[in-house]
This record gives sequence, C-alpha cells and structure tokens, in this order.
Amino acid sequence: MTLLFTNATILPMRDSDAVPRTFTGWVGIEGNRLTLVSDSREDADAFRAAHRADLREIDCRGKLVMPGLINTHCHAGMTLQRSYADDITLMEWLNDYIWPFESRQTPDEVALGMTLGIVEMLLGGVTSFVDMYYFEDRCVEVAERLGIRAVLGCNYFDSNIEEVFPQVERAVGRASTGSGRVRIAVAPHSPYTVSPENLMRGKALAERLDLGLMTHIAETRDEIRIVRERFGRTPVEHLDALGLLGPRTIGAHCVHVTDSDIATLVARGVTVSHNPQSNMKISSGVAPIQKMLQAGACVTVATDGTCSNNDLDLWEELRTASFLQKSATGDPTVLPAWEALRMATANGARAMGYAEGELGVLREGALADLIVVDLQKPHLQPIHDVVSNLVYCGKASDVETVVVDGRIVVENRRIAGIDLPELYARVAGAVRRITTAD
Repeated sequence: MTLLFTNATILPMRDSDAVPRTFTGWVGIEGNRLTLVSDSREDADAFRAAHRADLREIDCRGKLVMPGLINTHCHAGMTLQRSYADDITLMEWLNDYIWPFESRQTPDEVALGMTLGIVEMLLGGVTSFVDMYYFEDRCVEVAERLGIRAVLGCNYFDSNIEEVFPQVERAVGRASTGSGRVRIAVAPHSPYTVSPENLMRGKALAERLDLGLMTHIAETRDEIRIVRERFGRTPVEHLDALGLLGPRTIGAHCVHVTDSDIATLVARGVTVSHNPQSNMKISSGVAPIQKMLQAGACVTVATDGTCSNNDLDLWEELRTASFLQKSATGDPTVLPAWEALRMATANGARAMGYAEGELGVLREGALADLIVVDLQKPHLQPIHDVVSNLVYCGKASDVETVVVDGRIVVENRRIAGIDLPELYARVAGAVRRITTAD
C-alpha cells in the first residue's frame, strides 16, 4: 500500500536545517521509502494521480509528522525486572537482585520481556532501538514480527563468553534472512567486567562478521577506580589502547570522562549514548554532554533498561537531558530543544550505522520511519514553538501513528497483532516463575 499523509505540520529534521523548520504539507511513502515531502499541492496531486489504485490517505489536521525516535541504549528484555529492585546501591542491586534474576530466566522469557519492551517503545514513537542483552539470537524474530528497526547487541562477560559467541553467529544468520531492519552487534559488558583478552576476542569477532561494537564506558566512579587499579588508565584510555574505539562503537553513559577522554572519543568517531534518568537514579553522576557536543562528539539519547530508569519513554529522557545539562552547567542556553531532538533522530541514525540522510530525517529517498503526534492536547497548547513543545512538554501518549520501513505498525495507539491483556498475563506468569524459583 502507498501512503499519503495530508494536511500535516511537518518537522523534517534535515541536517541542512541549522534551526527548526516546519511547514504544512504532504508526506508520501512508496514501499519502504519516502518519495514525497512537500508543501506543494501540485506535488501532492501528482502523487495521488500516480498511485490512485493502491493509495491510502491519512488526514493529519492538528497533527505533526516527524521522524521516529531512536533509542540508542537499552536492555529491552529487562522489562520483566521493572521495579523489581529499587532505591538500593548499584553493587547490591546487581549482585543480590539483577544477576540472580537473570540467571533464572529462560530464552523464551527474555524474548517475552523483549516483546513487552518493544511494544512500549513503539507506542511511544520509538521506531529504532539499540539493545544490549542476552539471547539476542532469540530476539531477532521478536523485532522482525513487531516491525521495529533494531541493532541487537549480544552482551557478554568473562563468565559467559563461550555461550554468547555462538549466539552472535546465530543472530547474524537469522537477521540476514529477514527484512534488513535488524542488525547485530558485539557487546562486551564493560572494561571492568571483561578482560583485555576477551575484549580483543570480541573485537576480532566483530571484524570477522563485519559488525559494530557497543559497551558501557565510564558509567560509575567504581568503574573508574577498578580500571585504574588494574590497568593504570581511564576506561576510555584502556579501550582505546586495545583498539576497541572507532566509528562503529557506541559507548553508553560516558559519565566520568576527562577532557582527554572526550578528545579521544571524538577523534575515534565513537557515538556517546547519554542515559540521563538512569544515571540520576543510580547516582552515577552527570555526563558532561555539553562539553562533548562542543568538542564535536556524536551524542545520542537513550533510556537504559527498565529497572534502572524504570521505563522506555524517550520523550521523558529528552526533557531530562536538556534540563540536566542546564542545571549542571548553570547555563540555561545549553542543549536547546532542537539539539536534544537531533540527538534522538539524526544522531541516533548515525549511531546505528545509517548513512547521513537515510534515517532520522524526513526527506525524499530516506527510509520511511515516521511518527504522527497529536498536537491537540492541553499540555501541547498553545504552540509558540513546536520543537520546544515536543521536547519540554511531549509525552509518549501523544504518539498516535507509527510507521517503520513504510509499514504502519501503530495506528490509533494500537499495535496490530498484539493482545495487550494476554501479553501482560504472560509477563506476570513468567515473573512469578522466576521469582519463586529455587
């Protein structure tokens, strides 16, 4: 089916736009590409005439059409652990709650948690996400079935590397026979939980299979201390010495980085995935995002997992990211709404390995990933500045329609093929089994 969104307020988020630009017009989709983004009625009429036999028109009066959001770091399968262990220290949280819970999960239960996580993200306007968790080979099918775009990072520690590396191979095989929306990455957990030898093994595997890399970097002060004690370097210096930093590397968090670390991240082309709410909740600190942006780093925004956040709402994350930098720097002009929104669109597309202008933007020829936001809400009126309204006032529930790869996956806030009460019941059953297991 060919789609035409009419009478819409359009926010294209084009790289060439130095400032926000919106216009009223039409967006047309053929196959999985945008073939019309225009304010010309004549162009819209020509599009209708060319596709009269299979055209579906969607009236967007009072609504905004923009690129879908991109969540560049999460652990979607951890939705089963949402609110399982809160308000405790990080190491107690990990050692006494999270890792024991994960040891009792089956691959089917991780796939179930992934299902719930993707549903939550799609309903909130996230059309692409970068994941880092276990049994990603099982989760390829979940992402394909639900229609989202993803990079699935196969997470490993020293303790499970022999189990995970075959999963990487299987995940690559399964993704290669799918739609092309799902990509695979190698994901060593961190420089303090993975030995130099096993970090190098992960790098070699990524190079052999032509995959990206992702890892947690400099998230906590404890990590800084441990890495310095073991290797005499900062985490960034340690990873750089091992050759793990490059343009296909995503570094999650990067909270405790020096000026030299920032220069290294920029020089190597590493994408920094900023997770402000997670960093706040577990008291990791405030990442120097404004300093990174000024240095030329590619910075994106993400939610992290649902037990260190506790949701996958990227709108909340955008607002928090902007407000937190203003508070931390004492400068109300830093990280303005426009820059924050770019972090969740065009910058996120770059992190996922897409060419400039191919994703995270509305332009003719780009991949057809877009969302329709209902502006007729009390908290979005009046509209002095639509970008400010989106970033500072927007909510996941404002997203009405979601298109990924040219296919409508959410319409009128419903996901085709998903029985939500049945999904919730399955999740509750899995949690009961895991939490009562010996």
